Amino acid sequence: MTHKYKNVYIKDAFTIAGPYESDGPLSKYFDVKYQKDLYFGEKSWEKAEIKLMKESIEKIMKRNDLSENEIDLLIAGDLQNQLAVSDYAAAKFKIPFLGVYNACATSSESLIIASNFIENKMTKNCLCAISSHNMAAEKQFRNPTEYGTPKPKTATFTVTGASSILLTNKKTNIKIESSTIGRVIDKNINDVNNMGAVMAPAAADTIYSHLTKLNRQASYYDLILTGDLGIYGKEILIEYMKTAYNIDLSNNYDDCGTIIYDLDKQPVLAGGSGPACSTLVNFSYIYKEMLKNKLQKVLIVPTGALFSPTMVFQKESIPAIAHAISLEVEL
Repeated sequence: MTHKYKNVYIKDAFTIAGPYESDGPLSKYFDVKYQKDLYFGEKSWEKAEIKLMKESIEKIMKRNDLSENEIDLLIAGDLQNQLAVSDYAAAKFKIPFLGVYNACATSSESLIIASNFIENKMTKNCLCAISSHNMAAEKQFRNPTEYGTPKPKTATFTVTGASSILLTNKKTNIKIESSTIGRVIDKNINDVNNMGAVMAPAAADTIYSHLTKLNRQASYYDLILTGDLGIYGKEILIEYMKTAYNIDLSNNYDDCGTIIYDLDKQPVLAGGSGPACSTLVNFSYIYKEMLKNKLQKVLIVPTGALFSPTMVFQKESIPAIAHAISLEVEL
């Protein structure tokens, strides 16, 4: 399902990064950097993540001189059970709230929902907040880090961070030009340490659908950027697009999971993952490069492995999804 928009714009974006992300190559683009530890002064990793999301919301509202009454809708998502982080953060604000979950593709899901609300004149200002936390995610989905379980080189490293993106119907320098809602793709993979392979087919399906329905070539975009496929998932996607759809992504494609860290120096295996991975890259580095007019048309494609530990323990496969959003500089 693909839609084009006429009056959806990004007014501002605020990003907060954890220690590993702050030590990475995109450090200068983040608004706030926590570099000491992963507790951020809280008693648990879950509370630490709540702090990140809450702070990102507070800071973007303050920077734009907006009160709670001026935000029509807050859409938020995270990785914790029952969207616990989003729920606790939203409880601090008197703003109508929708909690959303598409794993690591949650950021694009929230932006698409917000864009449709704005395009259809149901809201004027909508705030999308996303977060993830390395330790909290590992404890929930695999094993607590203290357990010391070794991981293969195909495993990715959950990004710690949060972002808030403010969408509006008032014209700004960057608009959300179109979006494509992806389909759930299941290739019968059940390796929890190879999420790149799980998600690459979903990314391919969405990119192909987006380009086909809008009658565009991949070269229409200055950059096509997937969410968090990592080193190996990125290679799979490039080959998959070439063999399945005869689309060459070699000239204008990259992956947020391979950008957010220094893969040669940081111990992050195949690269970054988690909902915060794509949103930190897209709405710090990419967003600010677009504001400088260094990039004019970017297709962001956050990817999500719809991973249930219970289902995997029952020997079931891991479905995946990806949603695409076209960002364009408004000339």
